[in-house]
Amino acid sequence: MKMDNLNSMIRGWFVGDFEPNVLKSDQVEVGVKSYKKGDYEERHYHKIATEITVITKGKVKMNGVIYGEGDIITIAPFEDTDFEALEDSQNVVVKIPAAKNDKYLGKYGENNE
Repeated sequence: MKMDNLNSMIRGWFVGDFEPNVLKSDQVEVGVKSYKKGDYEERHYHKIATEITVITKGKVKMNGVIYGEGDIITIAPFEDTDFEALEDSQNVVVKIPAAKNDKYLGKYGENNE
């Protein structure tokens, strides 16, 4: 049995095709993301990956909709979203597949795509 600690991972990501990790995979990425009230991530989308976010603690707002503990949000490729922590929050995020360089800032279609 091997033991690791989430604090030794980068931004909460612990499964995927990056270092450090507890399981190297080009098929999936998994992370536990912690946010302070007011933290904000710019609007973005993925062309390849589906992103699944489970709110495990707190309240967040994505695309103007408020989500809370237990909510599961699935964002398909080419769907864009922003993210704001309305309270100190924690999420589990799964990205399938683990596509490198698949994060595009802005709203899909704004940049003549």
